[in-house]
Amino acid sequence: MNEGAQFNVLGDKTGEEQALALTGSLRVSSIGELDAQLDELEGEFVRLDLSGVTDIDTSGAWLVLRLAEDRKAEIVGASERAQRLMHAVSTIRESEEERPPEADLLERTAGELGQVVINFLNGVVRSIAFMGAAIESFGHIIRHPSRLRVMSLVHHMQYIGVNSLWIIGLMSFLIGIVIAQKGAVQLRQFGAEIYTINLTGRLAMRELGILMTAIMVAGRSGSAFAAQIGTMKLTEEIDAMRTIGVSPIEVLVIPRVLATILMMPLLGFYSAVISIIGGAAISNVVLDIPFLTFLSRIQEVVPMTDIWVCLIKAPVFGLIVALAGCYQGMQVKSNAEEVGLRTTQSVVIGIFSVIVLDAFFAIFFTEIGWE
Repeated sequence: MNEGAQFNVLGDKTGEEQALALTGSLRVSSIGELDAQLDELEGEFVRLDLSGVTDIDTSGAWLVLRLAEDRKAEIVGASERAQRLMHAVSTIRESEEERPPEADLLERTAGELGQVVINFLNGVVRSIAFMGAAIESFGHIIRHPSRLRVMSLVHHMQYIGVNSLWIIGLMSFLIGIVIAQKGAVQLRQFGAEIYTINLTGRLAMRELGILMTAIMVAGRSGSAFAAQIGTMKLTEEIDAMRTIGVSPIEVLVIPRVLATILMMPLLGFYSAVISIIGGAAISNVVLDIPFLTFLSRIQEVVPMTDIWVCLIKAPVFGLIVALAGCYQGMQVKSNAEEVGLRTTQSVVIGIFSVIVLDAFFAIFFTEIGWE
């Protein structure tokens, strides 16, 4: 027998009715051996006597209920604590038994797909509402220019523009080298290496310069917007702003959006120019095209429409990236983990939206003759 928990089989004088009496402590630390010994008993019991039980926990209550159910025995002599624990355990067991059967793979997949669609539609509605609030706040600032946070605007312009010049410049220079080198390899097959200048200049100015800049800004600044605003939302600073009558959209969102819109055309043009310089540098080494000749030729082969395409795309891309970052930051609600999740979503949504818009711009400018 176990020192902490023991049992005795009691019978009447006829030997037809047997009762099982449990004694001692029915706790998780003392019922292991008792459970094994009870499994070896055969037959049914009329009663399960708990009057000798000195202590019990949920594990003991579960053991008693299982034993009473298996042996078809009536529980008697239970203390008030034992009755409460057995009632709680039986309630949990009933709820588990009433749980609907698990759906098959097809039903689960359909349900998850439906939930994704619902979440997407809800996200679209919230995004439109957020954009409407931003437009409303911008309208208030236009009517009352003194409400614009100029210092915040300048700070974000420096962060988005000046502080990112080196990384965008390095990226653009390397992209220019890759375009010129790979383009020259293909054009050499047709004896048209000189057209590497056309390829590098037009591709950098029209497409890759602004596109890669937008992707870099989304990964660098858009994620920072989401993390900053999300942390403020988590620490209830935004709620405090609303309490004192300050609009979080005007203070946090508008300066960031305006700074991104203003800096993106400059960064996009800067990126395109650095890419062309990178192409000129590699062409001077690989193709024996003089550096200054490459640059002077660029002025002839790159039309003004390519520059206008770059400058038109830039503020639109900046608006999308900034709104994505600020919106995701405003959606943070519960914990620090959500800050990381929303920051990641801001980058993914920003980059995806920029690429989709770039495709639409390419079709649009082709249709209007800006090829």
